[in-house]
Amino acid sequence: MLEKKALRFVTGNPHKYKEVKEVIQKNFPNFEVIQSNIELLELQADSLEEVALFKVNSVKTQVKIPYFIEDAGFFVDDVCNGFPGVFSSYVMKTIGYNGILKILGDAKMRKAHFESVIAYIDEDEKVFLFKGVNYGKVSIKAHGHSGFGFDPIFISDETPGKTFAELKLEEKNDISHRRRSLDKLITFLKNYT
Repeated sequence: MLEKKALRFVTGNPHKYKEVKEVIQKNFPNFEVIQSNIELLELQADSLEEVALFKVNSVKTQVKIPYFIEDAGFFVDDVCNGFPGVFSSYVMKTIGYNGILKILGDAKMRKAHFESVIAYIDEDEKVFLFKGVNYGKVSIKAHGHSGFGFDPIFISDETPGKTFAELKLEEKNDISHRRRSLDKLITFLKNYT
């Protein structure tokens, strides 16, 4: 029997861990995805790439390689110029998605997107970045009870009429920004390992 190869995912978010673990182990049955629940330092930066690079490098002495982190953001493109973006976690904790709905009010222009960036560090301590995006709009009001974060107010262009929180978990996971960055990581690992 083949020994499983350990791949550590640094996250304190059980939703992210479950989603990512299932996808990776489906593609790599010989990988064991281990959650490293280390508190990551937050960096104020202009892009998720900068945040992801900072986070992956900030835990080098605490996590056995190879490992990866994933950082995501919700960007309201119209009216808010991309806010909350890299501050999505803080905004979710403070004003939540209802705060975003209040900011938008009756605005007609409601384009938005989710971004996910995975930073993977290999055995040679080289860092690789993988980005996934899902475009859509902000709903007029919150709908659905599935998912987490800003899911109840985001309608993907690929599922018009339903927020991410109204989709079955498998439906959302098939098209999510996180899945898209994860698919890029998986393609990389297939060619790299």
